[in-house]
Amino acid sequence: MAAPMELSCWGGGWGLPSLHPESLTVMAYAKFSGAPLTVNTINNSWRAPKGDMPVLVSEDTVISQPAKILNFLRKQKYNADYELSAKQGADTLAYIALLEEKLLPALLHTFWIEAENYCSVTKPWFASRIAFPLSLYVPGKMSREALNRILLTKGGPPLYSLTEVEAQIYRDAKECLNLLSKRLGTSQFFFGDTPTTLDAFVFGFLAPIYKVCFPRVQLQEHLKQLPNLCRFCDDILTCYFRLTVSGHSPAGQDTADANLQKLTQLVNKESNLIEKMDDNLRRSPQHPPRKLTTLKLAAGGEESSPMSRLSP
Repeated sequence: MAAPMELSCWGGGWGLPSLHPESLTVMAYAKFSGAPLTVNTINNSWRAPKGDMPVLVSEDTVISQPAKILNFLRKQKYNADYELSAKQGADTLAYIALLEEKLLPALLHTFWIEAENYCSVTKPWFASRIAFPLSLYVPGKMSREALNRILLTKGGPPLYSLTEVEAQIYRDAKECLNLLSKRLGTSQFFFGDTPTTLDAFVFGFLAPIYKVCFPRVQLQEHLKQLPNLCRFCDDILTCYFRLTVSGHSPAGQDTADANLQKLTQLVNKESNLIEKMDDNLRRSPQHPPRKLTTLKLAAGGEESSPMSRLSP
């Protein structure tokens, strides 16, 4: 019997099982490969992040970082890529590198650096998932780490100012989205009808951009002009996370459908009963219809009582 596996990750919102790209990537891969993960989300508890999220725990093994977690799951025979050719495996690595180089900086900037987005959405949301007093410290720490990561990869010559860096990372991100859209085309997933590691990474990067309601949405606006990528995200949410396009679990819809089915069955039974009654009436001896008695007013000018109208 396989050892139990628990995944600690950031929780969700806006119709997503997680707002955190790395957490979302691992959760999607687990769904694709059938890995039986128990997901523990950080949701207003003392489980404050002590390192990178997500974290996978299996017996005495503790693993962080999506690539390492996915490798561990493959070793446990949960492999979403077993049908891929060597070339497709190489393409997977190339596209993941493209995502991390071109799209991730803009994603980090949208969440953690863009002042209006950070103050009105990102900081309040993450702070609400962490207990006081860490809620005062952790979001700011994550913002500083995001800025350092952007500047480390994009802040060298010839881009010296933050304004130049911002302009470049969004140009790169839009170019990356265009390449992904062209590669996906009309296919359901990037390598046909079955989702793989590449689909998990693309979904993890795209879904937060697509779903979270930010005040500043230039990257989201560009993504929504690529309908096949939007459909890709919606299909995964619906098929693997049982979330509708509007972001609600169909559990309530299932209940409504069940109630509607019961009501339909009840109506059908009543209809059958009425039909049987009609058949019995048609088969029974027929009597001439009785004439309706004209209602007579009582002396006081009022209608006679119901009992008097029914009397012979």
